[in-house]
Amino acid sequence: MFDLDFALPSECARQLAAGETDIGIVPVAALLDGEYEIFRGTGIACHGAVRTILLISKVPFGEIRSVAMDAGSRSSVMLTRIILQQAYGVEPEWHTQPADMVAMLSTADACLIIGDPALRLDPEALRNQGFQVADLGEEWLKLTGLPMVFAVWAGRKDTHTADRERAFIDSYEFGKQHIEAIVQAEYEARGVAAALVREYLTRYIVFELGDKEYEGMDLYLSNVKRIKEQVLARK
Repeated sequence: MFDLDFALPSECARQLAAGETDIGIVPVAALLDGEYEIFRGTGIACHGAVRTILLISKVPFGEIRSVAMDAGSRSSVMLTRIILQQAYGVEPEWHTQPADMVAMLSTADACLIIGDPALRLDPEALRNQGFQVADLGEEWLKLTGLPMVFAVWAGRKDTHTADRERAFIDSYEFGKQHIEAIVQAEYEARGVAAALVREYLTRYIVFELGDKEYEGMDLYLSNVKRIKEQVLARK
């Protein structure tokens, strides 16, 4: 049914926008960039702490004036901006840097670290060292009471069919049945303990999307749209 290739969601979004692919798993924020059809039922979400999106700060969150960001996920960057603005009343300056916490905090008040580099950090140990640490999935739930959706399967117009949508759900079900094989295949190369990878895939990340998840996604997108309009109004 598909010619399959592998890439980060941000690269999937670029390929989709450029017409280089028909369907991709893309950051939710990318849905505002074009007219895409969503394949419902599966994606990447959380119902609280997500563990792989961490905001680490040298100062209280309400005093952050600059953030060094890992540019791997547009959705995570926009989520951080929403939370800092609405929960802490700050709109800091941003710049991009490789995901190295020490180097990032040498140039900014706070840093946003996502993905495997975040999974290799111990949030509690960082707090004990005096850093402020926020899990952005947990912060979103506290702010809205809703799940956070990070990425969805989406395609260019006229790509959606019931059979294709079902294929993504079936693929997820297959992976769910073979979760231990996935853990064993991935943990060592990623430099993360097998137990943490297992916990991440079975406790922190949610792959099945229903009405509440899409409600959270719509609220997130309305906030992203508002922030983009604010930025344009300042220019």
